[in-house]
Amino acid sequence: MKLWLLFVLGAILSWGCYVPLMHEGQTLLKGGAVRAFLCVGLAYFLTAVLIPLGLLGAKVEPWAFNREGTRFAFIAGAAGAAGALFIIMALMWGGTPLFVAPLVFAGAPIVNVLVSMTWHRPKTTPEVWFYVGLMLAAVGAGLVLRFKPA
Repeated sequence: MKLWLLFVLGAILSWGCYVPLMHEGQTLLKGGAVRAFLCVGLAYFLTAVLIPLGLLGAKVEPWAFNREGTRFAFIAGAAGAAGALFIIMALMWGGTPLFVAPLVFAGAPIVNVLVSMTWHRPKTTPEVWFYVGLMLAAVGAGLVLRFKPA
């Protein structure tokens, strides 16, 4: 198995657990969406600031930064944090993990494909099954909304 696939599996497991864990945290904090988001920020600080600083200090890669790469990476981080905030607010305003997560995780790949294909045009036209897959993701999100449990 390729190493990158293990990291993909880690992301799937992490993000798959994120919404139910966040909902439980908000519930146990007695509706504390803002407090829950603060906890997310602290966790981000530990995993996204201290660990990379340690890895850079260990010379896993050079400390070299440039303006454009730093700008895009910062915007990516802001987009990730905004996504976490939007999930928290969806849970705060009545959404449940049972349908918030499927909608987010069906919709986000569609947006990802559109953005990625705009920035990095495919060298060849994707097969029709690629577009069928995108449509199935959209239909799946619609079915989750239409038939969500009470």
